[in-house]
Amino acid sequence: MQVALFSAKPYDREFFDAAAAGGPHSLRYVEATLTADSAPLAEGADAVCAFVNDRVDAAAVHALADLGVKAIALRCAGFNNVALDAAAERGLPVVRVPAYSPHAVAEHTLGLILCLNRRIHRAYNRVREHNFALSGLLGFDLYGKTCGVVGTGAIGACVVRILRGFGCRVLAVDPKENPDALAAGAEYVDLPRLLAESDVISLHCPLNEATRKLIDAEALAAMKPGVMLVNVSRGAVVDHAAVIEGLKSGQIGSLALDVYEEEEVFFRDVSDEALADDQLARLLTFPNVLVTGHQAFFTREALTAIAETTLANLSDLEAGRECPNRVSA
Repeated sequence: MQVALFSAKPYDREFFDAAAAGGPHSLRYVEATLTADSAPLAEGADAVCAFVNDRVDAAAVHALADLGVKAIALRCAGFNNVALDAAAERGLPVVRVPAYSPHAVAEHTLGLILCLNRRIHRAYNRVREHNFALSGLLGFDLYGKTCGVVGTGAIGACVVRILRGFGCRVLAVDPKENPDALAAGAEYVDLPRLLAESDVISLHCPLNEATRKLIDAEALAAMKPGVMLVNVSRGAVVDHAAVIEGLKSGQIGSLALDVYEEEEVFFRDVSDEALADDQLARLLTFPNVLVTGHQAFFTREALTAIAETTLANLSDLEAGRECPNRVSA
């Protein structure tokens, strides 16, 4: 297949070139984000490869189909940015990478928790300025704390195992109990109980109509005062306006985000530009907030798996085989 890979970065080239070497697929890298306006850049391609920031809405799907594109391959797990109904209408199969490296995301989650709790990011900056004072850096023992994990797929189950290794009690919420999470020691409860009892809450659920703005003002009010909230799932699972109010009131003791609802600035260097997103700018002013730019997946192992699975998905489609990673409305 001729494949137009949108939102291409140097690391995409490195890992996709390695995965495609000697194979049947020819890759064309496009730096632009995929939208209805940029879709003509896919002319001549049999398939497009999209990432989390690409907007494959109905207009984009129709534009791609009109160009003769035959498939949409997502190099990520989430597919909320794709108009699946429009894709089905135009006969474009949509495939994804459901599990590239759950360990990568789970380990980053714990890195955020430890860094935020022990104020390591603030300590690093202080020491570089020869300030060795400890005031303002007080944390708490993670051992013995109750941690809530919302969403126990492959990533959430990994988080459960790591937290149990730290000696935490782990509560879990998911419509479907994961035997791996149970074996690791998770206790499944309903969401109100998890919110009420958890000292740390970590979000690992997909974005859908049931989880959009799941963490809103009402949910925050049900949490323990001073709770630590961590989101490495999808930005829109959290109501950021409500979170800002929670930070101001002290209801949220600390916040870590690897995702954000409007990620237009993510994956780019905008250090020479004014930050136009007022909510994100406000969040970055809080000393008890830690933000990374959708980095949790970013390991060598994960990028290798993403490239190999994406190309394997395309090979299945080209050969007319059933693809286990196909998604539909």
